[in-house]
Amino acid sequence: PAHAVYFATYEAVKQAMGGNASGHHPLAAATSGACATIASDAFMNPFDVIKQRMQVHGSTYRSITECARTTFRNEGLRAFYVSYPTTLTMTVPFTALQFTAYESLTKLMQNHRQPGYDPLTHCTAGGLAGGIAAAATTPLDVVKTLLQTRGVSSDPEIRLARGLVSAASIIWRREGGKGFFRGMKARVVAAAPSTAICWSAYEVAKSYFIRVENEK
Repeated sequence: PAHAVYFATYEAVKQAMGGNASGHHPLAAATSGACATIASDAFMNPFDVIKQRMQVHGSTYRSITECARTTFRNEGLRAFYVSYPTTLTMTVPFTALQFTAYESLTKLMQNHRQPGYDPLTHCTAGGLAGGIAAAATTPLDVVKTLLQTRGVSSDPEIRLARGLVSAASIIWRREGGKGFFRGMKARVVAAAPSTAICWSAYEVAKSYFIRVENEK
């Protein structure tokens, strides 16, 4: 469902901004990507919060349902969206960068060839775009993770973190600049194949439905 919302929003905004016209349209790509993640994150944020809490070392949650119920009982509905603004602070730049890079790389790799479905181009451009975006937004992801896991942290200072600036100051004071890039390599390694597969699947499905529509 989240990906359906994601790509439906992307195509709608891209079309509205003229991104499907011939030529290079980085602004349309960035804007449509940003709008897509705003819509899909509203749906996915509660699940992301639950996942983060269950992944924390020492977590006592035995199931997704137990984690959701305990979080709601102890912290209320707000706990599932307390990190939403911070999540958008990370995902909007990530998606805007990814979509802009993907559209640019796709056009560059296709060069003067007729635009259309090209598995190698879409897979390569998707992987590179995801890697670039993941590396550039690692600091924001580190801050987001701290905020999402503060409710189950045994560290009093982390539990009292109240927003982006507060979380960032804790990381800076304890680890310095390198703390903001903790896990960057793993993030890039995870993101590149994921976005390569995602874009490849999206483009092949899009190509199929366009062909079916044209045959009617």
